[in-house]
Amino acid sequence: MPLLPWIADESLKSAVKNLLLTAKSAKVSAKKEFGKNVIDPFSSVFEIAGFETDFESWIKSETARQAQKTLQNHIGEFHQIILGSVKGWENKKTGNVIDLICKKQKILAEVKNKFNTTSGGKLADLYFSLERAVMPKMSVYKGYTAYYVIIIPKKKNRYNKEFTPSSKESGQRCTANEKIREIDGASFYTLVTGRENALEELFDILPQTISLCSNGAYKIKSPEKLKKFFSLAYEKSLLGSS
Repeated sequence: MPLLPWIADESLKSAVKNLLLTAKSAKVSAKKEFGKNVIDPFSSVFEIAGFETDFESWIKSETARQAQKTLQNHIGEFHQIILGSVKGWENKKTGNVIDLICKKQKILAEVKNKFNTTSGGKLADLYFSLERAVMPKMSVYKGYTAYYVIIIPKKKNRYNKEFTPSSKESGQRCTANEKIREIDGASFYTLVTGRENALEELFDILPQTISLCSNGAYKIKSPEKLKKFFSLAYEKSLLGSS
């Protein structure tokens, strides 16, 4: 029986292994490179005092923070790999304007991990990039729908709506276009897999997959406690989405 019904075990395990290696490498690098990047000395003083900690504990915390930052930069790529491994979908990999494509459904997608990954001033640039991909008559993607995917949205409600960011130059919103859309991560996983709670299924299977990929070396203790964070980030169903 597969770990998940909508992705091959080898593809899931490969994506998990890659992210585990990234996490391990980030931790080693953070320790090795600690202090090479400028550390705010004022912040460190007030953190030690205000957080009621000591210097050694602060060092561990700061090292973990730096490693976490590196890891989080790769979480979006993890989702891109997972989604691109679903039957009928293709991961265009990093460096391309488009991250994912499904020729059968005529869908393109640009995937970002969190709502604040792309600054407000660059959202209009993203809109025009998607517009150039799907709107010109001579484009190979003419007739496709382009999605700006935010895996972790600002609010937990699900949505699938026209993408109309404000232009920094004009201060006006980009023209609404049904072919250029914005969608949260849970809804997009549903769109890709056809399963309403696919993203939740992925989250739930990660502790077991991580243990399998590390031969039991890495185990998530009390996964039910972490599940609370998932519930805070996403609605349970599509009811009420726009």
